[in-house]
Amino acid sequence: MNLKMLGSIAIVAGTAIGGGMLALPLATASLGTIPALLLLVAIWGVSIYTSLLMLEINLRAGVGLNVHAITGKTLGKVGQLIQGGSFLSLLFALTMVYLMGGSSLLESRFEPLGIKVNHEAAVLIFTLVFGGFIAIGVSWIDKVSRLLFSAMVALFVIVVLFLLPEVSPNYILRESATELVSKGELGNLWLAAIPVVFTSFGFHVCIATIVRYLDGDAMSLRKVLMIGSTIPLVCYILWLMVTLGTVGGATVYGFEGSLPKLVSALQGIAHSDILRQCIDLFANLALITSFLGVTMSLFDYIAELTRARDNLLGRLQTWLITFVPPLLCALYYPDGFIKVLGFAALPLVVMIIFLPIAMALGQRKQNLGGYQVSGGQFALAASALVGLVIIAAQLWVAL
Repeated sequence: MNLKMLGSIAIVAGTAIGGGMLALPLATASLGTIPALLLLVAIWGVSIYTSLLMLEINLRAGVGLNVHAITGKTLGKVGQLIQGGSFLSLLFALTMVYLMGGSSLLESRFEPLGIKVNHEAAVLIFTLVFGGFIAIGVSWIDKVSRLLFSAMVALFVIVVLFLLPEVSPNYILRESATELVSKGELGNLWLAAIPVVFTSFGFHVCIATIVRYLDGDAMSLRKVLMIGSTIPLVCYILWLMVTLGTVGGATVYGFEGSLPKLVSALQGIAHSDILRQCIDLFANLALITSFLGVTMSLFDYIAELTRARDNLLGRLQTWLITFVPPLLCALYYPDGFIKVLGFAALPLVVMIIFLPIAMALGQRKQNLGGYQVSGGQFALAASALVGLVIIAAQLWVAL
């Protein structure tokens, strides 16, 4: 395995891992630890198949094309409009999620100093400080994001290593969902958890870039996607074990989606001030790196759509379009960290399940040859069914 493959694996894993990982214990606590882990594995299997399906489409459409061009080539202008609208909706939703999560952690950081910062002020501070970096330029943000992501991974390893010995087998093996909630409520909680877990495996946006980077080598790309998507699965399993297995599913469920309460509970288990600081810093870096990555993509996409000039006025215009809509939502919907993350699954399903299935069906009719993911029509139908289930689950919970 060469350095280019290792780098590509890191890109796939890094695209998935981020602030969404912090939401997993909050979204799955009521299910029981073992069912939550099984749900992770099931969604991971779907994500691997859809990533290989997108690889098939990309290779047949032409190495070097981006997702927008591939969609246009296979589905025409209508497909491009659907893909573009879904991509924009996804990025806006994730920006809103990270504004909520980041501002809630910012509020908690001021409390030990005796400074009371309300939700609105925290959202504005977080947006202006970290969103301001986006307006300066993306050339150096990429390097800073890599550095912060590397630090986040190192802190994650430290936190997991020190908290794993504190995991209680009773929490892992014996705590069942029926002990936490009523049977009637459990169905809704399962439906609410599925879209959040699905969103946590959304690494597919980087596939076209990696295909170009590895010069369309199908076998190398297949290994990269399978290994790169397995790394987040392992990280998520470890994260659920050290959260639900130490704090307990009942306690985490009682946090009602509050990220600061989860971080504080983990800090309460830590035996040293250094580990408490590592937990706090890890949570903050997970949100900040995700926020920078998502908003950088959104800023660039909006600049391309509006054909904004690369000067002060043009960048200000793009910045306002990028941040004002999610900022307003975060200001007036303060407790939506988990709920909005679930809504992000809707455009993601369109982007990585429905559109790829439509493109694959069109390409396969032409008998273009080359790499084709196994499973045939049955796998395509099963994937479409999973997509419908995810959308139905989110709509059922929301409506």
